[in-house]
Amino acid sequence: MPKGYWVSVYRTISDPEKLAAYNKLAGLAVAPAGGRTLVRGGRVVARDAGIAERTVLVEFDSFEQAVAAYESAAYQEALAALSDGVERDFRIVEGID
Repeated sequence: MPKGYWVSVYRTISDPEKLAAYNKLAGLAVAPAGGRTLVRGGRVVARDAGIAERTVLVEFDSFEQAVAAYESAAYQEALAALSDGVERDFRIVEGID
């Protein structure tokens, strides 16, 4: 079964306090849902049309598990704390078997 991934790229961070609150709550939602954070910030080399922005990558055992984690009440609470504190591109993608 292919793994599922959350890929999040932060275009702007306008409220670091909201991001900190989100990070705390998101961690409490992701780990019990089976998510493992593989990348959080760190160095980025962007090529072609890419832009070097803060990137977060979370791995789940399946695509369905990744979707369910996003839709969970615990993660929705984290999103409410984040609200308009950032502008980000968030995707849930299916890995290759």
